Parts: sequence; C-alpha cells; structure tokens
Amino acid sequence: MMVTTSSGKESWKLRSVRTNGQPGAAVPTWAVGVRASAVLITFALMLSLLSCATKSDPHTLVMVIESSPTNLDPRVGVDAQSERIDNLIFDDLLSRGDNLDVAPGLAERWEIPDPLTYIFHLHHGVKFHDGRPLTSRDVKWTFDSLLQGKVRSTKAAAYRFVDHIDAPDDFTLTFHMKEPDTPLLWSLSDGAVGIVPSGSGDEMTRHPVGSGPFKFVSAETDKEVVIERNDDYWGEKAKLARVRFAVVPDATTQALELRKGSADVIINASFPPDTVLTLEREPYLAVESAPGTRLAYLGFNLRDPILKDVRVRQAVAYALDRQPMIDYLWRGEAQPARSMLPPQSWAYNGNVTAYNHDPGKARKLLDAAGYPEVNGVRFHITMKTSTDENTRLMVAVIQQQLREVGIALDIRSFEFGTFFADVTHGAFQLYGLRWIGANEDPDIFEYAFHSAKFPPNGANRGYYLNPQVDALIDQARREVDPAVRKPLYAELQRILAEELPYIDLWYLDNVLVHNKRVVNLKLNPAGNYDFLRTAELAQ
Repeated sequence: MMVTTSSGKESWKLRSVRTNGQPGAAVPTWAVGVRASAVLITFALMLSLLSCATKSDPHTLVMVIESSPTNLDPRVGVDAQSERIDNLIFDDLLSRGDNLDVAPGLAERWEIPDPLTYIFHLHHGVKFHDGRPLTSRDVKWTFDSLLQGKVRSTKAAAYRFVDHIDAPDDFTLTFHMKEPDTPLLWSLSDGAVGIVPSGSGDEMTRHPVGSGPFKFVSAETDKEVVIERNDDYWGEKAKLARVRFAVVPDATTQALELRKGSADVIINASFPPDTVLTLEREPYLAVESAPGTRLAYLGFNLRDPILKDVRVRQAVAYALDRQPMIDYLWRGEAQPARSMLPPQSWAYNGNVTAYNHDPGKARKLLDAAGYPEVNGVRFHITMKTSTDENTRLMVAVIQQQLREVGIALDIRSFEFGTFFADVTHGAFQLYGLRWIGANEDPDIFEYAFHSAKFPPNGANRGYYLNPQVDALIDQARREVDPAVRKPLYAELQRILAEELPYIDLWYLDNVLVHNKRVVNLKLNPAGNYDFLRTAELAQ
C-alpha cells in the first residue's frame, strides 16, 4: 500500500499532453500570477539548457527517480520507489487487471470454496534468479515470515485475518482465514508482497533475489539502483538489457538530465507542467500522458466546532472552482474527481452528488449554518500544507475562492515531515494531501473512514464517524462475490459524497517524458514502472 502526502483500455490510451482553455477565453486574475511564476521557472530552465546533448549508452535505459528506495526486501519496503522497483524484480502471487481487479500472477488460478478458504495453484517452471525453482514452500515462507514476526514490517497488518497457510504439494497453496476478508486477494497482487526464496532473512535488503522479469545488480543510496533483464523469466521477457534508476531529487536537475540526453525517462516528475511543455519542444524528447489514479483531496477535522457542520463542508465544496485550477495549475493534466476510487475501478460510482462551482449556494448554506458575513468575513479556518510549489499555488487559489463567500483561509506551510506528523495526529482544521496507489482498491474506505481506524490504527485522520458507513464497510469486506460488493460500495460512495469528510479534487494524469529512442511504452492507470516490461531502445 503506497500512501503519499499512488477502466477499459480505451480510456487510457497514450495521448499527447495538451493545454486546456480556448484562445481569447477569460483568464482568472489569480492565473496571471501563476502564469508569471511559471514563465520565470521556464525561463530559468531554458537558460540552463544550453549544454549539448550527451550520447546515451545504447544498451542501458536511464530512468530518473526522486529518491532511493528505502528497502528492496518486498516484505518490508512500503515507499513508492521500493514497491515499484520491487515489482520488476519480484513476482506477486496475483496481478491486477485493467479494471483494477485481481488477475493471475504466479498463481495461474484460484478457488474460494468458502469465505474462510483460498486455494491457489501455481505456475510450473518458475525459477528464482539464482536458479532455484519457485514452489508453494517459498510462497508459504514469504507470508509466514510476516505473520510470525521473523521479518518486522507494517505490511503484516494486511494479513491479520490469515490463520495459517498450508502447502500440500509444490504447486498448491491454501490460505485459512480467521474470518472473511475479501481484500485478501488485492493484498496478494502487484506491488503488495513479492515472493522470496524459502529461508530468506535480512539479506534480501542488501541483495534481493526474486523471480521477476529483471534481476538486481547493484544499489547505492542516493545515487542509483541497477537491474538487468532476466533471460530465464517464465513470462514475457523484457526487451531492455539493463535499467539504471538514477536518483535526482532536484526538479530542475531532472529536467536538465533529460535535456542533455544523460537520462531517458521520468514519470510523474516533481517539476511543474510548464517544464513539461518546455521539454516537449526538444526534437529528441516526447511526452505521453494518460488518466491516472493519484487522488488530490482536502481533508476536514470533523471534531472542529466549525467544520463538524456538514453544511459548512458542503459550502466549501461549492465555493471551489476546480476546472480553472486544472487548466492553469496542471495544464489540463488532471481529471475532476467525484470519489476516492478512480473511475478505472470496478467499484467506482460516479453517480453521486456533484459540487459544481456555485458561490450563491455556498453563501446560503453558510447563512443557514449560522455564520453571517460581517465586514466580508464569516469565520477564519486554517489550512496546513507542505512546501511543495504546486501545492502552495493550489492553496493560494483556494484561499481566494473561499474569500469570495466570506471564508478567511489562513495558510500554514511546513516541511513535509512536520506537516504530515500534524495531519496524522489530528492537529489541523483543513489539510491537502494525495493518495497514491492505496485508493485503487475499495478496501481504502475502511482504512480512511471506518471508526475503528482513528489514528494510530488507520488513516481516519478527520475522525469521521457514521455507523451506517461502518456497517457497509464491514459487510463488503465479508462478501466474496463482486456483484454483491459493488452496490454496497456504490451506496458508501453516495453517503461520503453527501457528508464530505473529504473533498475529492482531481485525479492527476500519469505524465511520462522520454527520449525518443525509447519505444513501446505502455502506461497503466497506476503510474508504476510496468512500462519498463515492454519498453525497447531503438537502434
């Protein structure tokens, strides 16, 4: 589960990055400042991009990442870089389909004879990178090492309802449950826990051995991770001979590396959308974009005397005008959100209350809540945020939009660690964050909104409490049939849209900038590194 503060094929085909808005259209006053800031950033970048292109290694793809993975043992690493690189080195028991449902992986098929029993049948002929055959014994060890505390990891919590695991033969595995837990299948799929050899301990951190399409070569903290093709892979073999993940934290330097040709690829970079437009003009660089699942949202503290009133939360939602922010701040690289789940999910329900920009309705709700406007101000609320540049620009726009309905928004920006600590401890009125990856499965509703998941037990940081929501979540977790679960999640999303413990803002597009020598790139909604499985270097 990746937490950061992430449909059918026809809905996420590759398309060029574009700028929304028509020539001659009215431009919001705040957008002038945003455009001016963007112009300065872009101008500074163009001044820096005066060096000549560097010739690339014809056999190695260089991909820029912002930080080093914290732990390449797939049972332990929970940060985005660890999970995404691990997913290339290790195979999971299951994979994920186009609709963010589970699909075969190492297990070619499975049965659920009753809600407490899951039987998996493994592919034959799978080998680890060191030549050892992969059997059910290895799968059992991988999860037993978590359940029995042989490896200390927060990932163990995802398997808390597993009673024990049997491996009756080399290719059959049975999970016996303490109680029904339908999210188990998701917790066994891509990026969850890759399978390690039986007996593996702490050495997996230093030299990971998996069975995936790439093999680990080396890693140096804050510098690079190198992997190479597994020529004995049991599935479709990778086309790339070698991949070097170069750690480049600074956004401007990332752009320079692409411009010089010393880097080939970056996905969902931290540099602003205007930099993407600048790089796209380079003759040997290209940009691909596709709808993604990363959700930007605003979270309320429902214990706050002002924000506990649902009418106030609804008024804030009506006061916000998201489309101009998408057009001008994100250059159209985002899609409006109506749910915590992305539209690609099999459980998504978009037929819920929509809060289109309506300042008049916002004012009526605030009047009804007992907050009259006095000298242009009804009340003050404080929003905490990180120092990320794009986030700060977004919050400045939100501040102006709320001012139009009489809400004075005070902004407090902090270094990310301090900011996130305050959020997890409930020390906020309003905050803005993103979900990355974790919101792709409807089990996220339990983690974020169930009353049993108040911190430190989960991420219900706003202390939302609704017994009906708890009951729907509990019932859906125990149901095996997706046809039964789907209407339960649909009703859950309808209630959340009415009561607004969150305001779901938008799903950020996956944006990939690459050297044109890299071909056969296939983006997926999750925005992970699976495109490296099909990518090739043109000769």
